[in-house]
Amino acid sequence: MANKWRRITQATFLVLFVVVVVAGRSQVWMALFLGSVLLALFFGRLYCGWVCPINTVTELITRMTRKLGVKRLAVPEFIKKPVFRYGMLAAFIATMAFVLIGGKKLPVLAVLLVLGAVVSLIFQESIWHRYLCPYGTILNAASTLSRYYLKIDGVKCGECGLCGKVCPGEAVTRREKYSIDKGLCLQCLECITNCPRQAIHY
Repeated sequence: MANKWRRITQATFLVLFVVVVVAGRSQVWMALFLGSVLLALFFGRLYCGWVCPINTVTELITRMTRKLGVKRLAVPEFIKKPVFRYGMLAAFIATMAFVLIGGKKLPVLAVLLVLGAVVSLIFQESIWHRYLCPYGTILNAASTLSRYYLKIDGVKCGECGLCGKVCPGEAVTRREKYSIDKGLCLQCLECITNCPRQAIHY
């Protein structure tokens, strides 16, 4: 049921995003995002899993490639270097500042959506969520402090590793037991939906 409501919420915000972009009111979406950053301090990256139009599109791409049996490339090792993540964030902040302060009308948000979609067509979905998305970098930092987040019950867990395989943000790690990195978790509920033992809860 939660996943159904998530899909409805995603579709609603995707329509809102299109309206905002067409109207040239990027500041409206940025205000929404800043509110999501504050929310992430308590509830994690709900923006990513429930609101973000880029994630909505990349999820559709993932479902399409799976259905067609298309194998996407693994994330290149050099992309995993922090310089790419923070470089994307710096470029995004500088561009948005130029747009908002200078009163320029550049389709920054639309470009990000297209970029995220194109990259996700070629590489595994995590390349955008974990390594390139400027929104994700900000929300990652905020979500490490979140009070509520997805957690794996070590007693119920059967150590099958399915949660890690379906996680688009590479948030599931294993040391002695499987656990979820709340800073990387997109709140997409894929792990909950696919867990055969119902060992994951919010």
